[in-house]
Amino acid sequence: MSRERFIKLLPGERRPGRIPLPPPFQIKARTEDTGGRLSLLEVTLVRDIPRHTHHLADEMIYVLEGELGVHFDGEDQTVPAGSFVLLPKGVPHALSRAADAPPRVLQVSSPGGWECYLEDLAEAGPATSPDGSFTPATLNPIAARHGIQYEE
Repeated sequence: MSRERFIKLLPGERRPGRIPLPPPFQIKARTEDTGGRLSLLEVTLVRDIPRHTHHLADEMIYVLEGELGVHFDGEDQTVPAGSFVLLPKGVPHALSRAADAPPRVLQVSSPGGWECYLEDLAEAGPATSPDGSFTPATLNPIAARHGIQYEE
């Protein structure tokens, strides 16, 4: 049984999904790979992520390269490479680039499902960001299906 769940990905490889995600998002473990317990993605943060709340999942981030800006509980923090943050469900937070180069991170969602939200966003395409920006009004209808809410 455990042999059937074994996954090996070489550098740059990703798990296939329902639809292809943009290059900054590389799925390493899908929710179904882990029996729903978690999903794991390697993400290059090319755009800031506005303040939002996960109502169903804890978010964990390990910074591989660069510096990640984290706004959590009213405080702005810079998180350098080699650092880890746990963003508990139910607490609003935002993520940003803290330097010119976009940070590269490992992002874990527990329970899983983060990749499903990203696939839904990619599938919605330009309807969610016709000018390349994200607004709560365009994100929330899709995010709500995954227990995520962006602040207006």
